[in-house]
Amino acid sequence: MKTRVTELLGIRYPILLSGMSWISLPRIVAAVSNAGGLGILATGPLDPDQTRQYIKEVRTLTDKPFGVNVSLILPGGSQNAAAVLEEKAPVVNFALGKGDWLVREVHGYGGKVLATVTNARHALSAQNCGADAVIATGNEAAGHGEAVTTFVLIPSLVDALSIPVIAAGGIADGRGLAAALALGAEGVAMGTRFMTTKESALHEKVKRLSIEKSVYDTLYSRRFDGLWCRVMDTESARRALRQGLNLPAAFFNARAIAAQMRLPFFKLFIGVMASGWKNAKQLAYFANAFKALRVATEEGDLEMGVIPVGQATGLIHDEPAVAELMERIVAEARTVQGSLAGRLA
Repeated sequence: MKTRVTELLGIRYPILLSGMSWISLPRIVAAVSNAGGLGILATGPLDPDQTRQYIKEVRTLTDKPFGVNVSLILPGGSQNAAAVLEEKAPVVNFALGKGDWLVREVHGYGGKVLATVTNARHALSAQNCGADAVIATGNEAAGHGEAVTTFVLIPSLVDALSIPVIAAGGIADGRGLAAALALGAEGVAMGTRFMTTKESALHEKVKRLSIEKSVYDTLYSRRFDGLWCRVMDTESARRALRQGLNLPAAFFNARAIAAQMRLPFFKLFIGVMASGWKNAKQLAYFANAFKALRVATEEGDLEMGVIPVGQATGLIHDEPAVAELMERIVAEARTVQGSLAGRLA
């Protein structure tokens, strides 16, 4: 398969692994890259030393291109970005922040930059600051899609931008890949589909649930982590959405996060408060979500934990190895292409 994205990134197939905290770890990142796509390492819960260690580990597992995701809004995000730059990651994917300085640094050593966006304003901003492509997240996605669905978002951004658009949200098979390409996307990014694979670090209990759930078994709200977010429909998720922001819990959760990420808590706390109420409130949401995400992902605890999942969970029926899944998706996309050619003749 040849698209602007495969040419840009030096990969065989226009398929990317989304950067998912506690899931997009070196093993699955390397597996996706070795299978011809682009694995993206998630650094959200990591400190700079862990980020460097994981990048080095990915390099021991693959000699193919790979990416590293940085969420700039998070405490420690800038420090992780500095570690990524030191390691000269081939591809850097940034989200939730202004990345012009990051683009300059990455381009300085010959790397490529992908910006994750949810609307035209952010996409145009990313293009103007020099990003090489955008990953456009539709409403169907796990995590942070906005109101517009992938089927509409992608062609609208293709019309607005000159850089390639990579579609994310609602894609789990070759039909989705073929549809995204037909809409003008130059590739796809998948999180929900990849999280239920042999190489995924997601707890087996949650993998089984992701296979059992239907396309209707998700919840979409701003009351989990402060941004529009889609999660698996469980009692713990419903409880979290009813409760909304719990400020006392956020204070104690933030202390635990600061310790894990080796950040001085009181310096962090003062900096957050000085950044204004809107930003402080958002980070308080993140502090509570951080714990709920970790226990669900690592421990399979869905009594207390919450797991982001896209509507594509209803399209997942097995737990294949990454290489098997990639070949299946590409073969199905080619079959769909041939079928369409016949129908449109």
